[in-house]
Amino acid sequence: MSFPNGGELLVLLVLVLVVVGPERLPRYSQQLADLVRSGVRYAKGARDSLKEEMGPEFDDIDWKKLDPRQYDPRRIVRDALTDVWDEPAAKRPSAGGPQALTAPAAGGT
Repeated sequence: MSFPNGGELLVLLVLVLVVVGPERLPRYSQQLADLVRSGVRYAKGARDSLKEEMGPEFDDIDWKKLDPRQYDPRRIVRDALTDVWDEPAAKRPSAGGPQALTAPAAGGT
């Protein structure tokens, strides 16, 4: 669901004006403004409380680095797959798997 465009917003405003009526519209718009103000106060209070509890470390956090929208899932998968192949050969499993390590050598006892 996306935010309505200009035409849809205009239709919604006219519909609200008709349903609510011009007599009650100022009261409802004041209530909406009060609700928005209290939401902003709540968000600021939560932010200030978090700053107070975390102390000076809160100012050092790079919030842009923690934004999940910056991550590309294709890049994460590609990096994870290439990390496996970049390991030294000694750490890589053998082509024969675990059975190759425990199988007796040919011509042995």
